[in-house]
Amino acid sequence: MKKIMAFGLIAVMALAGTACGTKSGDQKNANSGDGSKAESKTAKKGDVKNTDQNLIVGFDQNFPPFGYLDSNGNFTGFDLELAQEAANRMKVELVLQPIDWETKDLELSAGTIDCIWNGFSVNGREKNYTFSDSYMNNAQVFVVRKNSGIEDEQGLAGKVVDVQKESSAETALNSKEEETLKNSFAQLNQVADYNTAMMDLESGAVDAVAMDKFVALDQMKNKPDKFQILNEQISSEQYAVAFLKGNTQLRDQVNSVLHEMDTDGTFAKISQKYFGENVSILSQKTNAGQD
Repeated sequence: MKKIMAFGLIAVMALAGTACGTKSGDQKNANSGDGSKAESKTAKKGDVKNTDQNLIVGFDQNFPPFGYLDSNGNFTGFDLELAQEAANRMKVELVLQPIDWETKDLELSAGTIDCIWNGFSVNGREKNYTFSDSYMNNAQVFVVRKNSGIEDEQGLAGKVVDVQKESSAETALNSKEEETLKNSFAQLNQVADYNTAMMDLESGAVDAVAMDKFVALDQMKNKPDKFQILNEQISSEQYAVAFLKGNTQLRDQVNSVLHEMDTDGTFAKISQKYFGENVSILSQKTNAGQD
């Protein structure tokens, strides 16, 4: 039994080690930026070996506009397009790996993914991951039904609220600063994803959803008369790409190509497609992560 446990531990450590190196040789190769294309594919668990020739991105497939299934059944989204462009410039294959959000840390530590690139908030997680430079600002907000009579956070007293499990919104509501607000709810429900939460809200099963502002705006765009966002923000934050703690080599490669994309206008072009504006804060050179 001890031998079996030892071999199991060695296997996990070996897998984790595959996520700690560079993905395409040296930094010079990573920064070539000659526009050569690398196709992406979707991975099934255990199907794809993590090598220096691919970049395996873990993401929540129910998190539009950052990562989601389009009408043709293909994965797309703002962050996935950024990841594809980064992989192209690094001359590696992008592998898209949908994950259960609550298992993201296990996936990263086991080496089944190289990074979490999916509207991932830095704030409060600085000690847990090695982060890229922050590339956009975001906020956590409450969404309610229009004509619900709820106009501010005080109106949520005695109400039922949905939040995605292991999300930034849940972290914010569990903070000491928001303890009074959270305790005023009749109930705070954890759900698997925001599609479920918004269906709960629309059906009247809950009174509000705590969620990312940009995700809320995307959810509301086809139903502008049904929902509204409360003016108060639960918290403000920044998005970045998260790597296994200590994986500075891969972080530096991705940082380099992100700044290239920002300088040559590629980031702005992708941003305009999804948000109607350039949301980049990369020119601020904000290094929010900890090595």
